[in-house]
Amino acid sequence: MTQLPAPLELAGWTHVYSGKVRDLYVPEGRTRDDSPVLLVVASNRVSAFDHVLDPEIPGKGALLTELSNWWFDRIELPNHLVPAGTDGVPPVPAEVADRAVVSRRLEMHPVECVVRGALTGSGYAEYTRTGAVCGIELPAGIADGDLLPEPIYTPAYKAPLGEHDENITYERSVELVGAEAAAALRDASLAIFTAARELAAERGVILADTKFEFGIDPATGELVLADEVLTSDSSRYWDGGIYAAGGPGRLASFDKQIVRDWLAANWDKQGVPPVLPSEIVERTRERYQELLDRLTS
Repeated sequence: MTQLPAPLELAGWTHVYSGKVRDLYVPEGRTRDDSPVLLVVASNRVSAFDHVLDPEIPGKGALLTELSNWWFDRIELPNHLVPAGTDGVPPVPAEVADRAVVSRRLEMHPVECVVRGALTGSGYAEYTRTGAVCGIELPAGIADGDLLPEPIYTPAYKAPLGEHDENITYERSVELVGAEAAAALRDASLAIFTAARELAAERGVILADTKFEFGIDPATGELVLADEVLTSDSSRYWDGGIYAAGGPGRLASFDKQIVRDWLAANWDKQGVPPVLPSEIVERTRERYQELLDRLTS
């Protein structure tokens, strides 16, 4: 993975970790092991093929944070957000206020909860090989991008840092977290996806698939929706009108697929990836912005 830039120094907070696109902080005087809260800062970095690319996408972190928070307000399930002004929690620094949230500390489940309302990407590739996705047998004759009669829950195992997540069967998720927790993760994921898909459809957008992450609040034992939710980076959205018209562009998604396609055509995946042209950067930013406007306006 490409080396990450130095993290920001933020008043009241201490940096403890950086991923490809997020930076984590704890209140000063705390450590990652004992802090009850985390400051999660969404950067403007963009990654593809296990590399962080240059340059960043201007405004990306703020766009994704705004969309995620918009969805959290509409999901009837406890989430990880800590309200502003909570006693003992430092305020979000002004310089990252539009792209950061304070999250309560959770015991995260090692299962990534993927829901598919359409078959494409890695799910379609698995289907063409086996006739199934994560152990779920599907009818013959499904084409790339076809909508499924009902959404399917296809979990993945969240691999250790530096390794790739692994698609698993529901039965394997039971082995990982227990029968009760596995059922709760599946049922919550399907319920959230179904409601979100209906809302998106009202705005002319198809929610094709998404992934959720959940944790347990150690103080209450309740299941909590965590991380980002239903953003362009965690979900695949299509334009409903373009999809209905058919043709090769019907599966154009509101995300960084523009970046992936350009890299695939201009880089052999060896060594350091090339710098993204300004046109690709701007078109990608416009796709993020368009989805936010379509859903929230």
